[in-house]
Formats: sequence, structure tokens, C-alpha cells
Amino acid sequence: MVQQIRTQQQEFVPPYPNTIEDTGLKQGFLEELLLKDIYLVNYALGREIAARTMLPFKLIEELLESLKKQMLIEVRTAGGLADYEYTPTEKGRDRARTAFDYNSYVGACPVPWTTYIESVKSQTIRREAVTPRDLEVAFSDIMISRKTINAIGPAINAGRGMFLFGEAGNGKTSIAERIVRSFKGHIFIPHAVEIDGQIIRVYDDHSHQEVAPGNYPADYDHRWVRIQRPCVVVGGELTIDMLELQYDYTTKLYEAPIQLKSNCGLLLIDDFGRQRIDHKSLLNRWIVPLEKRVDYLTMHTGKKLEIPFEQLIVFSTNLNPSDLVDEAFLRRIPYKIHITNPTEDEFKWIFLQYCQKTGVPYNEEAVNYLIETQYRSGKRQMRCCHPRDVIDQVINLTSFLQAPPRLSREYLDHACAVYFAAMGK
Repeated sequence: MVQQIRTQQQEFVPPYPNTIEDTGLKQGFLEELLLKDIYLVNYALGREIAARTMLPFKLIEELLESLKKQMLIEVRTAGGLADYEYTPTEKGRDRARTAFDYNSYVGACPVPWTTYIESVKSQTIRREAVTPRDLEVAFSDIMISRKTINAIGPAINAGRGMFLFGEAGNGKTSIAERIVRSFKGHIFIPHAVEIDGQIIRVYDDHSHQEVAPGNYPADYDHRWVRIQRPCVVVGGELTIDMLELQYDYTTKLYEAPIQLKSNCGLLLIDDFGRQRIDHKSLLNRWIVPLEKRVDYLTMHTGKKLEIPFEQLIVFSTNLNPSDLVDEAFLRRIPYKIHITNPTEDEFKWIFLQYCQKTGVPYNEEAVNYLIETQYRSGKRQMRCCHPRDVIDQVINLTSFLQAPPRLSREYLDHACAVYFAAMGK
């Protein structure tokens, strides 16, 4: 079991590695990591190496001393503050090139695979418990009904996943992305993990948002990054390969799949049913992980890895879930939440909110005119996105005309003629 330092909030904090043994990695692996780092820059201070590898300086000193004894590096000059500038010897350069042939990883020192697995179990999304107030705050900038909040809350707390379905333009994606705002805690994830000498990159600044360390001990293990619980979003670009370890035969490194990057957070499959892969293939790939909360990945060597499947998975679709999946899969996604069209009052509220956000004076008479001419006539159905899109059309038009933005019948008629052209109900 991984030793843990916990704050008063009982959050997982990776303990500071006081010794080489505490890193969980073999000394030879660490020495090669340092040697590759020095080789790339030609010469480096010990503290610079420590900053790049995220290891304590005292461990770096110990490893550098070992490399010196093996005549793989030598001191180039004194650097002050009991530090030295190191450069590889010819023997060291040969060793570094050999190490690069095995994998090209340099940077933050990885953590052992087993340590990562234990961290996921300690930070599971199932430890989150949201309240109605939490969701009200999370959804404060969008219109969402009490009925929908009461459906989403239990789904989050169950951690079992959900379908958000309904007509396009009613905020399904916005709702899913805001669910993460209701989560109170932060988590730690490693920059990378090591297994059998192979490296899997986990941290991704596109998928993960780093936060300040807060009130944690200053000496936690800096190989880990403290982030908001992740919200990984994939849409029509999703392919079956994105669900597997991505091995680069040039760098000889692995990139983590989306379900691993979303562990302890949320994974949104947006516009489900319109992916580049057959949606049934996707569901078959995940039917066991959704049931058992465990997934299996295969390395290019053939080695199988068991990983926790610990995220809230959300499928957002304009289609009816029963038209996409069979009953067996629907049972594994127990929450199906219909996101409906807004009422007239909700439509006006959205209009008012977006007017305030953009600085356009709100004109209720003009909005009533819009509702009467575009919706009550049965010409089309209201969507939550329409107020934003129509107001943007008005802003763009008045900017072109060099006039102050305002809601008028004339401007709204022009906006609707452009925006709704070629669109159905």
C-alpha cells in the first residue's frame, strides 16, 4: 500500500521521497534519466537537473556522484551554493545514446505504475458528494431546471455515468462540462508513469488544469501535479485507437488513452452516435469497464495492464439512446436525462443573461416580438442556444453599421433571416 500524507480534507498527497528507494524506481533507471538530461543540454548545474526532473536536490547529488564514479560525467566548473556544473564524458555520451535508443523520455521523473494505481483508488470520483447547492453554483451561468438538477445530482453521486439526450442546441455539452465545477476536491496525477522500463505520459495540459499546491506540505513529491478533477471531452474525432495506449515507435514512448487521462474526473463523449467509428464498437469496448470499473490495456510488447476505470462517463447525444444501444448497455448507464427545449420564461431569462454579459440593452418588447414571429407561429422550436446566437448576429450587424448594439424589430428580423436560413424547425 502506498504511504500517504493527508490534509485535514483527507486528500491524497504524494509523500516526499527522502531516499532513492522512496522514488520506487531503480537507481540505474534514475541515472540514465539524469544522463540523458545532461547529454541534451551538454552541461548543467545540479539544481537545474533537479528542477527538470522534479526530484529533490539531495537525491540528484547522490545520483550525480554515482555517475561521476562510473566516469560517465565530470565536473565542468563550480556553480556556487554547494553546486557544480556537470558535463558528460565520452563514455557518458555513448551511454546516453544507448539509453535514448531504449526510450527518448526526459523531464519530470516518472512514478511507478503501482503507485499510480493506488493513487487513483485513493482519489476515486466516488468520494465526491454534491448537493443541490453545489449544482446551483456550478450551473449559475446557464439555464437549467430544478427537475434536471434533481436528475443530475444522484447520477454524479452514484458515479455510474449518464446519457444526456435531447435536441441540439439545448446545452447538453455545457451541462456536462459544468458538472466538474461542482466537485470540491483536487487530485494529484503524475507527469508520467514507469512500468518495466517503459514510460507512459499521463499529464496533458490540454486535458488537465494545474492548480496551486495550496496548504499542502512544501515537501510533497513534485513528480506529481495537483489539478482540478479532469474534464476530458471527445466528439466526432473519437477513434477506437484513442481508447488504447498510443505507442510512438520513434520516441519509444506511450501516450495514455482518454479513459486513463480522465480517471478521477469526467469523460464526455460528445455528439455520441456520430463518431468516426461505429458506436457499437465503442460500446463493446467499454461494456466490461462500465460494469467492473476496471479496464485492460495492452503494451506493444504484449503485456496486459489492468487499470481502474474511475471516472464519471457522460454520453451526450441528439439521438434517443434506445436507438443507439441495446438494453444490456443501457442497464450499465442507469441515468438517462432528457434535456428539453426551454419554456418562454426560460428563453427570456437566457436572453436577459446574455444581454447583460455582452452589454446589449435588454428590450422585453423586442424579445416578445421575436417569440411571436419566430416561435408561437409554429415556425420553429425554441433552443437554449438561440438567444446567444441571435444577439451575436445583432452585435455583428450593428458593428458593421457603426451603430450602438440594441434589440430592435429591424435588427432582430435581419438576425433571424440570416441565422435561421436553411434551418428547419
